[in-house]
Amino acid sequence: MVKESKFYDMLGVSSDASEAQLKTAYKKGALKFHPDKNPGNAEAEAKFKEISHSYEVLSDPQKRQIYDQYGEAGLEQGGGGGGGMAAEDLFSQFFGGGGGGGFGGFGGMFGGGGQRDMGPRKARPILHKHKVSLEDMYRGKVSKLALQKSVLCSACNGRGGKEGAVKTCNGCEGRGVKTMLRQMGPMVQRFQTVCPDCNGEGETVREKDKCKQCKGKKTSVERKILHVPVDRGVQSGKKVEFPGEGDQVPGVEPGDVVFEIEQKPHPRFQRREDDLFYKAEIDLLTALAGGSVHIEHLDDRWLNVEILPGEVISPGAIKVIRGQGMPSYRHHDFGNLYIIFDVKFPEHLDISDEQVRMLESVLPPRQPGVEAPKDVMMDDFQLEAIDPARDQRAAGLLGGGAGHAHGEDDEEEGMGGERVQCASQ
Repeated sequence: MVKESKFYDMLGVSSDASEAQLKTAYKKGALKFHPDKNPGNAEAEAKFKEISHSYEVLSDPQKRQIYDQYGEAGLEQGGGGGGGMAAEDLFSQFFGGGGGGGFGGFGGMFGGGGQRDMGPRKARPILHKHKVSLEDMYRGKVSKLALQKSVLCSACNGRGGKEGAVKTCNGCEGRGVKTMLRQMGPMVQRFQTVCPDCNGEGETVREKDKCKQCKGKKTSVERKILHVPVDRGVQSGKKVEFPGEGDQVPGVEPGDVVFEIEQKPHPRFQRREDDLFYKAEIDLLTALAGGSVHIEHLDDRWLNVEILPGEVISPGAIKVIRGQGMPSYRHHDFGNLYIIFDVKFPEHLDISDEQVRMLESVLPPRQPGVEAPKDVMMDDFQLEAIDPARDQRAAGLLGGGAGHAHGEDDEEEGMGGERVQCASQ
């Protein structure tokens, strides 16, 4: 007597069905409800997956035994219910792969829809951050980076030993892992462990037959120089790909090496797309009476910026020099250079009455303030400089600075690489 019959019912067989009966039932149901035969039918697709999962469990003697005794809960707790083979992969394996289509000879039966390549697995891409100065982004360059990667041993062609000497491990049948069952009270735990006979390699070779060059490891380390182009105007986040330059592993197509351009922080400029932002400090006299501001650009040029007398630059004012920003990536125009002015006021002035009158003659008249009502008591006070030790709240207000509104893009992300190591040349 089985605990649950759901999987048997899904296949339309009894709980004592033989392996041949399970296969026949699966073949009939899989062909009937296959997504390629029922395009756009979500219910048929779900049925196809349920039939495939049921057959995967019941066709495995160990999983079937756990299911018969404890049901689906036993599979989940015992490690036999999670993951498993995809429904399409099970279909392909059952009916035979090869042929270039995901469903072997049955791909054409359904018009070829949903087919996928069953060729060699490809390793995932390996991503490296390539930090570049803003000057190099402005002018463009080619970076030479040294790559340390694994390549198939040239002496044994990645076999690890003499031809014919490498054998499939009998202990794990080439899988590299063994499946174990452990009784835990009323439950059975199913787990996998690395095969001790082949140390997880899936193959064995006698010591005397191992490749003398790679010592049976199948790969060796190679150093290669890659030339990474940094185009003029390139922005952070741009990826430069080198197909097939990842580590080589037997039976796996090498992955790609991808360098992601990342701008280094710059001491003078901040960048937003094609525009540059520069913070210029000027004194009060220059802000009122005019003067010059000199800016060192990213290509060793110096810009002379004239402030005309009477133009009056307010604290935090932003002016623009058009066409002096970053070059537009793969275009022929330039962004703008925005100058954010920070006006420094003198801390104290020794000024005479005559000089005050001279200022009053050139500056706009004083703005009338709040007038106190007549016939009220008036107390006289003088201002003092704050003491940071005594006036902590006020000191905290002064700690922000004027430039905070323009620092939103300062944060940088980091991402580590993987096996392949690289270094700048």
